[in-house]
Amino acid sequence: MITTAEVDVRDLLLDSQTFGPDNIAQLEMVIASPQVREVSQHLQELIARAESGGNTRDRIAAGVTSYLLAQHSRALQLLSEVSGDGLAAFYRGRILIALERYTEAASAFDEAAKDGYDPVDAALQKAAAVRLSGDVDGAEQQLRSVSRQAVTRAEYSYQMGCILADRGDTLGAVEYFERTLDMDPHHTGALFRMAVLNDTVGNDNDAIQLYEQSLSKPPFHLAALINLGLLYEDHERYNAAAFCFRRVLESRPDHERARLYMKDIEASDDMFYDEEADRRRDELNVVLSIPITDFELSARSRNSLTEADIHTLGDLAMISEEQLLGRRNFGETSLREVREIMASKGLQIGQFAGKETAESTSYAIETPANLSPEERAVMEAPVNDLQLSVRCRKCLNRLGVATVGQLLVKTPDELLSIRNFGVTSLNELRAALAERGLSLRND
Repeated sequence: MITTAEVDVRDLLLDSQTFGPDNIAQLEMVIASPQVREVSQHLQELIARAESGGNTRDRIAAGVTSYLLAQHSRALQLLSEVSGDGLAAFYRGRILIALERYTEAASAFDEAAKDGYDPVDAALQKAAAVRLSGDVDGAEQQLRSVSRQAVTRAEYSYQMGCILADRGDTLGAVEYFERTLDMDPHHTGALFRMAVLNDTVGNDNDAIQLYEQSLSKPPFHLAALINLGLLYEDHERYNAAAFCFRRVLESRPDHERARLYMKDIEASDDMFYDEEADRRRDELNVVLSIPITDFELSARSRNSLTEADIHTLGDLAMISEEQLLGRRNFGETSLREVREIMASKGLQIGQFAGKETAESTSYAIETPANLSPEERAVMEAPVNDLQLSVRCRKCLNRLGVATVGQLLVKTPDELLSIRNFGVTSLNELRAALAERGLSLRND
């Protein structure tokens, strides 16, 4: 077996007289290894040679290598200059799929078969182009037309899995993707699809492993790099996340999502998320939400607090002793009673009065007194119970939102105004609330 250590990259790209499937297989291994830098260096020389009158072999080698490095525009330009060659037409079709030009891609695969490329492989890729154009039935017809010759190929099972997935048959799709991986454990498409399925249901560890495997050889799915980067960031593996987003930007400098996510990573130094502090804040919030009615108070004291619109320990923590003593029928005896119940919970009257920190305001939004015990439990539940991503939790922490009740009074526009809180986080939050039959204000 050839290893990357045995590959002479210069010979592979520049000195070899031929360039075919064996060369491409070696090139895929090299690009997935630290030798990728050598590939980039020699590719520039190869492109210069091809553009200054090089032969067909140079144009094909430069075009295919550019495609494997996700430099799609350059790759298409080089391969479009070659005619009558099945390999060039086949990879031109792959590039056109990557550029979402599906009708042109289907024609390129027909041309590849006509010019001598493996007709079954060309038919399987044409099925992909037809399916991606929106014609799922036409894609299945295309697959059925070569099923006798193709059924033992991993790509056939993969394309059938994609068709079933597009039709909403997730279990059937998974069966075909697993069959694909049984035949080819390194099939990047099937690995990516299985990663997305695990990612969707929250199996983060399995999703990360599958995304990493899907990136073990080129061409790299940009979506795999984006999704893997987000998972790394959720698990606070910021350097790994930055690597993923940087790889996307190397091939697509105009990729808006990657650029925004990269900015988030660069800002992460001042976004350290203290899980222990968050836990303490949640515990404090629970204590501050305890109703006054849970304690033994004299009728005079209870009536006076009710008239003052004070219903929880949190309300007492936000008002000074002087303000309490200024209430009608509230004297020193009532003040001693209130001091005692606050001290029993490790609190003091007015300890947060006048403070504007997230810790002091996290409970300031009042839970309506007329809620049932079940409804109150929902409103007072820690926001961490929603099982949100780290990115989303950090943003809510910055806003001082600690309970579900405090979250529900926020509008989408208020949340989107928080730094690093984008549409992806908003949709995640909406989905988590919808599972509990809840929604944001104005949603």
